Amino acid sequence: MESIGRRGFVKGATLGALAFTVGGVEILMTPNEARARNVPFRLLDAHQGETLEALGETLVPKAREAGIAHYIDQQLSVPPQESLLQARIFNFRPPFADFYRSTIVMIDGASKNAFGKEFAQLTAKDQHEFVDRMRQNKIEDWNGRPAALAYAVLRADAVDVVYGTMEGYEALGIPYMPHIAPERRW
Repeated sequence: MESIGRRGFVKGATLGALAFTVGGVEILMTPNEARARNVPFRLLDAHQGETLEALGETLVPKAREAGIAHYIDQQLSVPPQESLLQARIFNFRPPFADFYRSTIVMIDGASKNAFGKEFAQLTAKDQHEFVDRMRQNKIEDWNGRPAALAYAVLRADAVDVVYGTMEGYEALGIPYMPHIAPERRW
């Protein structure tokens, strides 16, 4: 794999870009660009990506379009101390992929028990109902980290990918002020 180099990485980071691998070459692009170009996941499979997109969209509108699954997948592939994922912020023990994969399994299992379908196949109404139960720790047969904690981590990741850019700040009506400009999250 060809390296993009430090200068290229710094330039890309100021534009909100991350390093994605396309055809064996690292290319800087935003998570939404990676999604639009259908960049293959590094660590997640298609089903996991689909579930993260459905969950992200339920938690924070526009998370799917912003590329939440590509963002999480890319961040799972960097050294843990460099990851921007909320799992790191919450002091989860690496590898963080274990948390995301096990949470997806728990979500799909609980969704099948409650609605007869995996989460990504539910109607928007049922997805919102499920997420509300998750937020309140009211999911039956949930194992592992509390459902409300999984909700908090995934919601924070969705907020980061949608609003953690200059465009996100603009969408929130926060004016650009160079002397206090937020550092780019990716």
